[in-house]
Amino acid sequence: MSSHREAPEISKDPVADSSDLYAFVSPDDPDTVTLIANYVPLQLPASGPNFFEFGDDVLYEIHIDANGDARPDVTYQFRFRTELRNDRTFLYNTGPIESLDSENWNRRQFYSVTKVDAHGKSTVLAKSLPCPPCNVGPLSIPDYEKLAEDAVHKLKSGEKVFAGQRADAFFVDLGAIFDLGALRPFQDKHLVGQNLFNYAGKAVNATDKTNVHSIAIQIPLHMVRRDGKKRVRGRDAGAVIGVWTSASRRQVEVRNNSAGNDVVVGPQVQVSRLGNPLFNEVIVPMAEKDKWNSLPPSEDKRFAEFVATPELGALLPVLYPGLFDNLAALNKTKEPRADLLAILLTGIPDGLIDGFQNNTGTLQADMLRLNTAIPPAEKENKFGVVGGDLAGFPNGRRIADDVVSISLRAIAGATVPLVNADFEPDAAAALVEQGLSIKDASAGLLKKFPFLGTPFDGFGNPS
Repeated sequence: MSSHREAPEISKDPVADSSDLYAFVSPDDPDTVTLIANYVPLQLPASGPNFFEFGDDVLYEIHIDANGDARPDVTYQFRFRTELRNDRTFLYNTGPIESLDSENWNRRQFYSVTKVDAHGKSTVLAKSLPCPPCNVGPLSIPDYEKLAEDAVHKLKSGEKVFAGQRADAFFVDLGAIFDLGALRPFQDKHLVGQNLFNYAGKAVNATDKTNVHSIAIQIPLHMVRRDGKKRVRGRDAGAVIGVWTSASRRQVEVRNNSAGNDVVVGPQVQVSRLGNPLFNEVIVPMAEKDKWNSLPPSEDKRFAEFVATPELGALLPVLYPGLFDNLAALNKTKEPRADLLAILLTGIPDGLIDGFQNNTGTLQADMLRLNTAIPPAEKENKFGVVGGDLAGFPNGRRIADDVVSISLRAIAGATVPLVNADFEPDAAAALVEQGLSIKDASAGLLKKFPFLGTPFDGFGNPS
């Protein structure tokens, strides 16, 4: 998955687990950028009476780098507070919830938004903003989207924010990919599975009909660009921003059983982060995953070797004999994959793709890099830049981008010609895909902020 259970320790702490990050120029307002950070992955809709929520003891942050040093120039912090209205009931709600201040809603969450600049100066932008409830079912919440719309808040400083439950739009054929790299288009060619697969096999979206908790913010573009410009050219270095999200906990927590209250002390310690999808999932080795989650992007040079020689790139020719011979020959040269290093750690420089660049300099860091001068596509291609759509991944990441298939094609060698004109990718490299699209995510997307669709309800999706 993108980052749903990517490391041993954070998989035990879902409220702090950043599962997906999106960054794109807003199609509903092209003078703004939309950033969405998802947490609390793999939520089954029917999870009462203790429905999912953000952690009151977790500091959630979305970071924006405007000058390529992999350090935040702007950080938005989100802190949550849970309020229990009735201590004499076990129920999440005691009747229909028809408004965000409904007396029938027993367990509510509120949050604050704080902006931190490059010098560490903090400004509280909002306090006690209400989240919407979890989507219990039609009897409990007759009109969920009305509540969700009421939970979109326009701040006096110009940003628009939302925090609450949404349908998980990430789609992945997880069962196939982690079954020894079974790629359904070529499953009958698999080294181990040649005699096992006697059927075509339709791809299955492992995250279908699950929910997440999303933190979404829409920001005027001039507020995230290097020089605060409202208009930039696509070739300008100041057009590109780097984005990542993180979650932190207090270094020490003391549990006071007699008083029933926890006491937290010590500084915040980062326990989760996410930039490019799948980076920690399939690039970083198991032994290094928890360390990667604890470090800032500015330290990612220590992981560059795993990008330069990706394990999956070495496995493909072995698992599929005869399909990736050119990739096998490239692997034998032991030359670092300059194409992957650019895509994931520095951004793609000007001149490699006509009309496109999202380079942030030579410093190697895992960030979602977005060229904010490239407008939203009139018709999206799920393969993003690889499919000729310059507004898609790895230029930021839109919700409908098929990041799994894009990444598989890149690792299989489809992007090597960007840096080596003499290399001819294997025919299979252009065919590799998981066989899914956003249509396999069941819940439809919204055409306006916060874009992610209505969360699945427990009544209609009991398991």
